[in-house]
Order: sequence, then structure tokens, then C-alpha cells
Amino acid sequence: MARITCEDCLDKVGNQNRFNLIHLAVKRIKQHRQGEPFLADGKNKEIVMTLREIAAGKVNFTNVDKLPDQYDTPDKTDEDLSEKTTAIS
Repeated sequence: MARITCEDCLDKVGNQNRFNLIHLAVKRIKQHRQGEPFLADGKNKEIVMTLREIAAGKVNFTNVDKLPDQYDTPDKTDEDLSEKTTAIS
């Protein structure tokens, strides 16, 4: 298994700034805790998976706020489905 290091992530975050890396990781972990899927493959703890996403370049400061919108799908409730069925009949 390949190990993820802070240096891998710092290369993607830029400026070799660990403070920025921590803020990006915390923001992404909060999204995961609200149900957002991981963009990297693996079976690790959420912090490791988040660092993998950052090191792979899938999460950065420019797209972290847009990621939840990419995966939002409206939930279909029974009422919505029954209304559509009634309208069709």
C-alpha cells in the first residue's frame, strides 16, 4: 500500500504551507461527515482518505466549495412520485 505524506499534499496546496493544508482537509472532512462521497479509492480513516484526495489533485481550494454541488441529487419522496402518477393518469 502506498503511504500518503504531508509533502505529497503540500505540493498540491502550494506555498509549502501546512496551515492551508489543515484548513483544506478540515473543510473536506466536514463535507464527508455530511455525506459527501470520497473521490479517492481506499479503506482508510477519513483523514487519510481526505489527504489522498488532496494529494491526487482532486480536492483543492478552488473546487472544495463546488464539490458538494456536483453530487447533489434531489431525493424523490413518495409524495412526489404519487403526484406525478396522478398527473399522468
